[in-house]
Amino acid sequence: MFFSTTPRPESLRAIADVKLKPFWLDDPARPESAPPLTTDIQTDLAVIGGGFTGLWTALLAKQADPNRDVVLLEAGEVASGASGRNGGFCAASLTHGIENGRSRWERELPQLIRLGNENLDGIEATIRQFDIDCDFIRSGEIGIANEEHQIAELREEVEIARQYGVPAQFLDQDQMRARINSPTFLAGAMDMSNAMINPARLAWGLKKACLGLGVRLFESTPVTAMEERRGSVLLKTPRGQVEARKVALATNAFPPLLKRLSLYVVPVYDYVLMTEPLSKAQRDSIGWHGREGLSDINNQFHYSQMTADGRILWGGYDAIYHRNNQVAPHLENRPASFALLAEHFFQTFPSLTGLRFTHAWGGVIDTCSRYAVFWGKAHRGKLAYAMGYTGLGVGASRFGARVMLDLLSGEKTELTELQMVKSRPFPFPPEPFRSPIINFTRWSLDQADRNQGRRNLWLKTLDALGLGFDS
Repeated sequence: MFFSTTPRPESLRAIADVKLKPFWLDDPARPESAPPLTTDIQTDLAVIGGGFTGLWTALLAKQADPNRDVVLLEAGEVASGASGRNGGFCAASLTHGIENGRSRWERELPQLIRLGNENLDGIEATIRQFDIDCDFIRSGEIGIANEEHQIAELREEVEIARQYGVPAQFLDQDQMRARINSPTFLAGAMDMSNAMINPARLAWGLKKACLGLGVRLFESTPVTAMEERRGSVLLKTPRGQVEARKVALATNAFPPLLKRLSLYVVPVYDYVLMTEPLSKAQRDSIGWHGREGLSDINNQFHYSQMTADGRILWGGYDAIYHRNNQVAPHLENRPASFALLAEHFFQTFPSLTGLRFTHAWGGVIDTCSRYAVFWGKAHRGKLAYAMGYTGLGVGASRFGARVMLDLLSGEKTELTELQMVKSRPFPFPPEPFRSPIINFTRWSLDQADRNQGRRNLWLKTLDALGLGFDS
């Protein structure tokens, strides 16, 4: 099915009263802000960025060595970036899926799958240990075929996943619609290794856990500059400085303090809607009684989940890049994308026509050309970074943190010896070439979706080179 690009009046009415705010953050459970840094301090480890990667880095560092002094610096508030704006998919995969992992690190893919499963187990264990109320559930994720030609693709994905021991199941049209009823769903592929979550509450729970273990957290404290010293790195902020023996850089899609990293990451804006709670009759009409995550397999794809209180999150499709890597608050509100999402929602679930959306928001994602996190070191090993999660950072961020800590230790470990860790993605071209190349790629992906998945010469060339662009 090709989705319409012209919203109907009923779709526009459905978003007429939305709050332009992430649903997850519109929560009375939101904790009080930590104070900003207002003096000069020293620390063993400074973590820059209070999203999932930074929170996990601080927490794991203190758990490994309670005597290590850890400082966490966040420019805004914990969960104010991608960690509080995402779709709530907590995947076991570290490689953005089996096929992407197999095409890049085939020999070590079984190891990466094992590490990914262990990582998801570790997330669940931490949630239990610190009693974090974040609606965590291993409900699985279903890949959806909306076009006839995609059915065979899903069958093949399931067979490959099973070869690697991933619990996958193919669902034909009858099985799929018995589970979730939509006239656009032709088949599905269930992966039970994934979980759904309230991401903001997970971040807030990790924040509380960090504070409980003695992490010194400073919010509203952007790091404006770094200066390497003989045995430390000096981090400058508006009202104080931090001299750190080691630094973990976890800024992801935001402008990196290491300028060269901007070659490897493209900040892409993604948009999301959240419905009002469904009535029993509405939910019965679509038969979606579980909390499975959904994601169609178009190039410009939609993702969705059913929240614990019976709302449908609906996001994706548009992946908007703004020239010169622009990141700014006003870009989070894009009425055209919200209208398009609403139209596609009602094409997918026509029985829900009349349902209203309560929240609409957008946010930036750190896309890299290999679709998966990458790492590196700087300042003679005193700084490590992790970035490029490309939309799958909720789960992989904990693994990203573990690798950063191993890199900072200076010792060889199972993680530091992975080819996935040793390699890095192909860089994106700088401006003025970046914008036209990305926009032509987006146009090409749209044309493929309109033409039974047939990829033009440009996309085939990118495929051959192992390069991509994704949200």
